[in-house]
Amino acid sequence: ASEQSHLDSDLTQAAQEVDASHQAMNVIRQKGHELQQQVHETERSERRARQSMQQASAERQGIELHQVEQKTRLQDLENEIEHRCHIAADELLHNIEQMEDIDDAQMILQRTLDLEQRLDRFGPVNLMAIEEFEQASEREGFLAEQVSDLQSSLDTLTDTISRIDRTTKQRFQEVFEQTNLIFQKTFPQLFGGGRAELKLDSEDVLTAGVEVIAQPPGKRLQDISLLSGGEKALTAVALVFAIFKLKPAPFCVLDEVDAPLDDANVGRYGEMVRELADRVQFFSITHNKMTMQQADRLIGVSMPEPGASRIVAVDLESIPH
Repeated sequence: ASEQSHLDSDLTQAAQEVDASHQAMNVIRQKGHELQQQVHETERSERRARQSMQQASAERQGIELHQVEQKTRLQDLENEIEHRCHIAADELLHNIEQMEDIDDAQMILQRTLDLEQRLDRFGPVNLMAIEEFEQASEREGFLAEQVSDLQSSLDTLTDTISRIDRTTKQRFQEVFEQTNLIFQKTFPQLFGGGRAELKLDSEDVLTAGVEVIAQPPGKRLQDISLLSGGEKALTAVALVFAIFKLKPAPFCVLDEVDAPLDDANVGRYGEMVRELADRVQFFSITHNKMTMQQADRLIGVSMPEPGASRIVAVDLESIPH
């Protein structure tokens, strides 16, 4: 019993020690967890620090690069100032600072800018300018001679046109007046009386139109457009015959001119054709027997069958009257 009691006491003590060990392990685990969180936080802080350092390094490099660019641009500006103004930039700045009136400095700067712009507009120096100028001068002289020759030719042509116009006007006026006189005599011969005349509708004879004013027997004087068809035809024949009397042509074709005429007018028409026949050869197309009687030769055209024509010639001189 004593030994059993002793064993129970040892078991109780051992259990207490196990519980104490478990509690100690729990404490250690809690501290380990806390230490692990601290390590993670430290690592995150380290990463942020590294990122900030890298960003600061990049900014520093950008600033250094910008400084280099600004230095290069400043050097370029100094070189350009020295090239354009033929003076060092420091010396130019010193001279500007010595000016008492800032307006004068601004005016000088503005004047400099204006001169630079004008210089830029000139562009680069053309080393061939003198040779090109000589070639252009020769070309200009050649063209001036051509213009002078053209102007002289134009003056000559204008003078020739003026002389031709004067001659044309004079000859037209003479022929018109002669034709008008003959027409005034031919018209009453064809109509058996009445009167007619030719008029110009403008003072410029080269562009004027010719108006025919006719007065058949028993009618008032009026424009030809107001006459009947037969009167118009006979008036036109009178004008044509007047022209042939003034200047005969080798031949004349009359295509049924007598169709709208009555027998009396056809008779006078035939007599005038006979009168002019010694100077003009007339070819008259007609169906009028009175006109045929005035002809020296008749050529008939007949159609004995459809689509076939036959020509019959008759020599009136060989027929006994």
